[in-house]
Amino acid sequence: MTNSADNPIAPILQAFVQPWHDALADPPAAQERVLADLLKIYARTEYGRDHGAEQVGSIDDYRAAFPVKTYADYEPILRRVMSGDTGALLEAEPLGWAMTRGTTGASKYIPMTPRDLEQRHNAARAVIQYVLHSRRFDILLGANLNLSFPSIVGSLDVNGRQIEYGYATGIYVKHVAARTPIRTIPSQEAIDELGGDAGRDAWNARFELAYRTARDENITILGGAAQVMLKFGRWLHKTHGVYPKDVWNFGVLSLGSTAGINSTHRPRLLALYGENAGLVEIYGATEGMFGQQRDDRRFWVPNYDLYVFEVETKNGIKMLHEMKPGETGSLIVSTPVLPRYKILDLVRAFEPPHFLCIGRDRQWTRSVYWLRRVMELDVLPRRRSEITRRGD
Repeated sequence: MTNSADNPIAPILQAFVQPWHDALADPPAAQERVLADLLKIYARTEYGRDHGAEQVGSIDDYRAAFPVKTYADYEPILRRVMSGDTGALLEAEPLGWAMTRGTTGASKYIPMTPRDLEQRHNAARAVIQYVLHSRRFDILLGANLNLSFPSIVGSLDVNGRQIEYGYATGIYVKHVAARTPIRTIPSQEAIDELGGDAGRDAWNARFELAYRTARDENITILGGAAQVMLKFGRWLHKTHGVYPKDVWNFGVLSLGSTAGINSTHRPRLLALYGENAGLVEIYGATEGMFGQQRDDRRFWVPNYDLYVFEVETKNGIKMLHEMKPGETGSLIVSTPVLPRYKILDLVRAFEPPHFLCIGRDRQWTRSVYWLRRVMELDVLPRRRSEITRRGD
């Protein structure tokens, strides 16, 4: 597979990301189309019928009919779904229940329906877009190193009904990534066989599985949570005396799950995985895959063709694409599962269509982000002058 611009696979890859690009060219129109599709889904649920989904004809109508809700607001309805009342909120039986890691509070449990999982298939946009942008088609000849969380962790007893749950990344790999032409090593089934324990020994066992099964393979892709990738790199060096870059030739790292991937974490990630690896940021959560990096600019760009995005700012609720550069707000997403869901992430707008997630929606998050920017503006010029003086 050559790296030339006329590579025969390029048109196929371009077709995969084209809906995303088309939506970015006209976000208002794209958001109207997505809302119309979502309303058809909501109309097949009790919650949607109770809020008049079939009568909604515009974004303004949608806001008037459907209230903004947090997980705490949705939790009673989700408990009904768990107990077997699927139609209370969903159009179809979930293929899995995804749990959050609970790093910022108690774990949440989010159902993943077939339609929801199909949308998450577009998580591959981050890698495909990088391949097209960099002309590194050789990346697709390799395999993906799977360091995902288990897709089955345990089960809940809800009114006598046992509900298995796991992590969104594991469920995604199990149901969606396995159908792509890119090999995933190790398999999600092999990871699941090790159990769902979240302790250090369990993670060491998963890391050992990944190293043992993939060390002689052509691994070119790494995707998932940045925190896990940092832990794996340190573990590999401590346990086997090598860094990931010594074992594999990574072409692209497609990472998310924390703020500051392209700033705070970038130097350490590239030190572990290779300076020549492309690093692209994705913005996703247990609730969905909402955006990914488009080019060399270190921001994520929304999937306006898949979800409806609103944001709660100090000046009220507006569409995400209506935000001005420098404006910050709390993100509200509408997915095939959750209408107008306040995910409690703070996003900051830059030159359209670029955004960053700066952290959780807490009182101190804005202050911490502001202080970081002030420190960078204050410290970096002095460092440059010091370098200049040393050069003299």
